[in-house]
Amino acid sequence: MNEATRDAARGLQAPLQYLKGVGPQRAKLLSRLGLETIEDALFFVATRHEDRSRLIPFSQLTEGKAQTCSGTVVGISPPPPGRPRMPLAVTLRDSTGYLTAVWFNQPYRKDEFKRGQTLILHGRVARFRDGPLQMQHPEAEPVEEGEDETIHTGRLVPIYRLTEGLPQRWLRSLLWRVVEEYAGKVPESLPEALRRRRHLAALPEAVRAIHFPQTEEELAAARRRLVFDDFLLLQLGLAIRRQREGRERGLAMAPPGELGERLRLALPFRLTAAQERVWEEIRRDLAAPYPMNRLLQGDVGSGKTVVAVLAILTAVEAGYQAAVMAPTEILAEQHLWTLRQWLPPLGVPVELLTAAIKGRERQALLDGAASGELSCLVGTHALIQEGVEFRRLGLAVVDEQHRFGVVQRATLRRKGENPHVLVMTATPIPRTLALTLYGDLDVSVIDEMPPGRQPIVTVARSLGKRVQIYAFLHQQIKEGRQVYIVCPLVEESEATDLKAATEMAERLQREVFSDLKVGLLHGRMSLAEKEVVMGAFKDGQIHILVSTTVIEVGIDVPNVSVMLVEHAERFGLSQLHQLRGRVGRGPWKSYCLLLESGMLSAEARRRIEAMTETQDGFRIAEVDLELRGPGDFFGTRQSGLPEFRVADLLRDGRVLEEARQEAFALVASDPDLRHPEHRALRGALLARWRGKLDLASVG
Repeated sequence: MNEATRDAARGLQAPLQYLKGVGPQRAKLLSRLGLETIEDALFFVATRHEDRSRLIPFSQLTEGKAQTCSGTVVGISPPPPGRPRMPLAVTLRDSTGYLTAVWFNQPYRKDEFKRGQTLILHGRVARFRDGPLQMQHPEAEPVEEGEDETIHTGRLVPIYRLTEGLPQRWLRSLLWRVVEEYAGKVPESLPEALRRRRHLAALPEAVRAIHFPQTEEELAAARRRLVFDDFLLLQLGLAIRRQREGRERGLAMAPPGELGERLRLALPFRLTAAQERVWEEIRRDLAAPYPMNRLLQGDVGSGKTVVAVLAILTAVEAGYQAAVMAPTEILAEQHLWTLRQWLPPLGVPVELLTAAIKGRERQALLDGAASGELSCLVGTHALIQEGVEFRRLGLAVVDEQHRFGVVQRATLRRKGENPHVLVMTATPIPRTLALTLYGDLDVSVIDEMPPGRQPIVTVARSLGKRVQIYAFLHQQIKEGRQVYIVCPLVEESEATDLKAATEMAERLQREVFSDLKVGLLHGRMSLAEKEVVMGAFKDGQIHILVSTTVIEVGIDVPNVSVMLVEHAERFGLSQLHQLRGRVGRGPWKSYCLLLESGMLSAEARRRIEAMTETQDGFRIAEVDLELRGPGDFFGTRQSGLPEFRVADLLRDGRVLEEARQEAFALVASDPDLRHPEHRALRGALLARWRGKLDLASVG
């Protein structure tokens, strides 16, 4: 990076507060939007662009579509005194007719509008009771005569995210000034050869056009360039991390495999071809003198855990310890239940460490891990806290990794001398997301269900069908089957009208299934209490198990044929899919019944529909992603990754693939980006990652 480029980059860090017309008060409002510096403003991308060169005449507006139009205010009707529920109505006229804009519960806005004023409106057009056309809650922007009016109309106009106190026009005018003065000073970060190869716009030009493009094509080209940069900087970080870890020495584990063979002989089933293929990939990784970094993906019930147990036994037989980390105490407990069925009979002790375990019991666990006597320790993030030491940690198994930060995975690795890492997820992840979250991992997929797994009949029913559903449950139990009933809450809450699990279990036992045994399982029971209940259920002493989502993962009772989910609309889509995966494990027909209130939001309705339409976990995950967006889909813990400025994982998958290819090729040819043509890119990489994922050696 030459001196002129450095000066330009430093200038882009200047605070917005000192620009003309900003000042300390507006600077505070801008900071709410994440806008502190010139650079922040340049990369603050509009949520959309309106084509105000072609405003639609009122007579040509189409019902049901979001459109942009303009007219002159001819009437203002605020809500009558004492009737706040009535809307504020503003009537406008253009050369072709009239349109009414209405706002509910916003009487204070009446002072924003004046007769004779010209407004630009954007919103969805509807017709109320066969009356004239209306726009409900449109965005409304006044047209004002002035030198900067060409910014706000007659072109593709950017519409930005706002905060209270910042008008759209003022923010647009500020960004116009910033773009005009500073876009040309944004340093180009990509090597010229790469830019030509991928047909990418120059960065200064892309920054200008992402705000104020001349054409739709120019806007698309600008967006593609900024999306590519987002993905390239992410994938470069992951490629460098992977390349560096590949150079590290690891723990080669190639014992005779006696423990694994004894496990196979004890299992009541044979591994599927997919499980065998994936186990061979993992076995080869464990035997290599480099740390394994592998993602094990498989739908609910595909048999990931038994493959992970084979890896644990390999580590133990080779003289090492294993740690299994889950995101919640409930999941950690469930892993413990499963592992206790398989490991102790083979002479491998396994214990649980969570934040709830204290005093002498905790100290005994810490001593066992530090001395090496404890071969396998299961736990939550408590495993990576200070004071937890392993004598010879050889394998770290991380479950549902997307609910941890990448940094937490790295912290667990540092508990040993470059231990192997196996990441498991039952949340099927579309390829673009897998490449983003797990770009530094090899991926194994168990894409085959164990033989005998039945398709599960999934239906939604209203609360009014409860009597018929209970009759159906009676019939299933009469035929020798068992039933799960899952409730969203443990005890009554004033904020909801949901049936508590405890109350429901008591009522079902007393009033509905008095001739049967109803059991209860919830998160506030101790581990010992849960084990007693689950033991009785597995032995068939309990016919109906009423539970909270404690049974979401890891419990395998083949005799259960019905999963009844109370208030299914209150559950997330991936949660419903996990619950459904608890049935269909025996040779008989199985059912997932979704009991819903009927008062569903559009999103809740779509979740229920997705469940009844498909059992394909990847399709479920895609719908979930569309409904929630990547941020919510992965929670807020994915703090080890830089945020995207422009890229959208749902629609930009093709660009992600291109950027990934370029990133891994760059790192293969120049591992630390030291070549002169890569220096600007290295600077951009370090600025974006800001020390995350231990990239200091690149700097």
